[in-house]
Amino acid sequence: MEQLPGQADVVIIGGGIVGASVAYHLCRDGVGEVVLLERNELTSGTTWHAAGLVAQLRASESLTRLSRYSLELYQQLEVETGQATGFHQPGAISVATTRGRFEELRRTAAMAHNLGVEVHVVGPADVAAMWPLANVDDIVGGVHLPKDAMVGPTDTTMALAKGARQRGAVIAEHTTVTGLAIERGRIVGVTTDRGEIRCHQVVLAAGLWSRDFAARYGVTLPLYGAEHFYVVTEAIDDLSRDLPVLRDPDRGAYYKVDAGRLLVGLFEQVARPWPPVGAPLPATGFITLDADTDHLMPLLETAFGRVPVLNNTGLRLLFDGPEAFTPDDRYIIGPTPELDGLFVAAGFNSIGIQSAGGVGMALSRWMIDGRPPMDLWDVDVRRFEPFQRNQRYLHERTTETLGLLYQMHWPNRQVDTARNLRRTPLHDRLAAQGACFGELAGWERANWFGAPGTTPAYEYDYGHQNWFDANAAEHRATRQAVGLFDQTSFSKFLLQGRDAEVVINEVSANQMAVESGKVVYTQWCNDQGGIEADLTVTRLADDAFMVVTAVATRRRDFAYLREAIGDRRATLTDVTSGWATLGVMGPNSRALLTSLTTADLSNDAFPFGTSQEIELGMALVRALRVTYVGELGWELYMPTEFATHIYDELIAAGGPHGLKLCGYHTMTSCRMEKAYRHWSHDIGPDDTPLQAGLGFAIAWDKPVFRGRDALLRQRDQGIGRRLLQFAVRDPEVMLHHHEPILRDGEQVGWITSGAWGHTLDAAIGMGYARRVDGGVVDLEWAEAGTWEINVGGRRVAAEMSTRPMYDPTSARIRT
Repeated sequence: MEQLPGQADVVIIGGGIVGASVAYHLCRDGVGEVVLLERNELTSGTTWHAAGLVAQLRASESLTRLSRYSLELYQQLEVETGQATGFHQPGAISVATTRGRFEELRRTAAMAHNLGVEVHVVGPADVAAMWPLANVDDIVGGVHLPKDAMVGPTDTTMALAKGARQRGAVIAEHTTVTGLAIERGRIVGVTTDRGEIRCHQVVLAAGLWSRDFAARYGVTLPLYGAEHFYVVTEAIDDLSRDLPVLRDPDRGAYYKVDAGRLLVGLFEQVARPWPPVGAPLPATGFITLDADTDHLMPLLETAFGRVPVLNNTGLRLLFDGPEAFTPDDRYIIGPTPELDGLFVAAGFNSIGIQSAGGVGMALSRWMIDGRPPMDLWDVDVRRFEPFQRNQRYLHERTTETLGLLYQMHWPNRQVDTARNLRRTPLHDRLAAQGACFGELAGWERANWFGAPGTTPAYEYDYGHQNWFDANAAEHRATRQAVGLFDQTSFSKFLLQGRDAEVVINEVSANQMAVESGKVVYTQWCNDQGGIEADLTVTRLADDAFMVVTAVATRRRDFAYLREAIGDRRATLTDVTSGWATLGVMGPNSRALLTSLTTADLSNDAFPFGTSQEIELGMALVRALRVTYVGELGWELYMPTEFATHIYDELIAAGGPHGLKLCGYHTMTSCRMEKAYRHWSHDIGPDDTPLQAGLGFAIAWDKPVFRGRDALLRQRDQGIGRRLLQFAVRDPEVMLHHHEPILRDGEQVGWITSGAWGHTLDAAIGMGYARRVDGGVVDLEWAEAGTWEINVGGRRVAAEMSTRPMYDPTSARIRT
């Protein structure tokens, strides 16, 4: 048994392919002392029973880049280490049996091409030619990715481990980590059954066991096991090893050649979580479960219908093993906000093999540089809320998440399980008025309101969905009268103390040394000038500021600001659950609110971008004159116990002013017309305020703020890409996201977010465009081009604007 050192730079807990990849990359990147500890044997968690598929294409640019990196790494790993990996590149085909699925695949193909992934849209005859054993009678079409690959999971893990050892890593099997050594909220070591190792950083890559281990230290790591099934047939005569991997999401199955046999994997719509709530996970490795044939046989019958020869082929193996799934089907990496020095890489939702190479690279750079090498918000551990580590919640959600991998990824798709956990004080009132709720970070939020007497529920489509007319009516009310939005789920922090102004000014690109009552729109940037947060800050007093930011980024933004405080005299308090928020938006908002208050709401007394505490009804509220819909309006903040009173007052007085309840789809359609950016869609850590057209929110005369030097250099050199607004007038076209943008026939970017603009009567999108020649993207270049959008393989004409298409001078919000 390998001797353990007493000290290391990094200790990795878990010897699956992910842990081995992290060790390999840390050593390759120059980290001196790396130790990997595995309780049993390498690969004994879930790696050993993985199918070994290495697909290139994921749901975003960053995740696609990581998957492609994995493929390229595995392709050369055997040459580097001398350890066989079983790398084979037969390609892959995904097929569709419905119009909606084929639309999804065509849109995916368009995005893939834009990301440099070779992909071809194919018809039934093409599928039959590439996969002669397949029944293609019901196939509408598909996509072929000729460079997708497969590997031997165990062999590849051993190659990564060998590569790490060759560079100095210590890898110890049969060594149990019993705990973490913590001093002043930071990791200083790990304890094992063979002694303690002092270290600076720990990576938790223990798969299914990661959640329980993290919870011992108050760390939120939401993942849960699900039984995952596959079968391996007996040998099939003349079965070519070069058959592409065949994915049939409408049947919930995939098919791959496995040493002259077929392996058929299943992703059923209603999965079987494992283990039962409260039951401990076994400490042993190489776990197999007893497959329930009553559950399995109907799934196999459906799957075998695609490849009829399977009905007459014996089964060599019927496998049932657990894999870790997360509440949103995206894996978890990054530094934990609860415990300094602890990084995680877990919850891989059955795509751990294809993800491991890229994750190892990204996490290594993150640990060394203090930031990820690209925007990885999609998989950042800080996206989850603490309640999401609740076992009962995870158990219920996992029944759905396994199947969602192969279900339709419709625009605005909502989860069905583990719902109605976080409700605003107005939830029941909104439900009684026909609200159709969506879920974000556990919050139930009214997305749209159905007509009286109807049961509001989504009917999904890539075109105009069934709530289109309801959205149009809410949109018109907001533009022409007044709309009422429940914005209680917005994240809200109080920064207080003697040094509060210094702290907030250092992290904010805009000027925070303003008078009390001023509301400032700003970005928080990283050292490269990228946007880490997009929010408003209200100065309440000399030593007090209120920060209002997005729902989904609550923990991330709170951790960012808390870290900035350091040892300064300032305190940060999350008051999200204590304050309800109502948005009163539209040209009649002033008249409605004036009927309920003695405060002077005139433009002179209460100008845009200011805040006052006012009496409203029989309560006190903090009113901010700001807007995310592009109209005159106020956001009203109040203790949650007053929310129903204020709501009732507004409803009772709203009739003469045309008040209408509005949902978040209307907020989206309005903000798209006004070209208001949305963090994680239109802006993020890889985008600067200058590229995003937000230079007006930078206080260039401030001597110090994070990212200032990088932004000054970019301002002087010019920008290589720019966020633009687009309108497509074709009434049959909807823009959602990832549709490629073309200028003069050349692909120059893709849509970052889209919606139908009911006032502009067009599909509206925003997206970045870059010059093919690498030159500066200026207004002259943008305005000289002919623009199109690729929507599922169809190129449609688009109007481009460098200014908001709706109310470009913002006269309506400042009146």
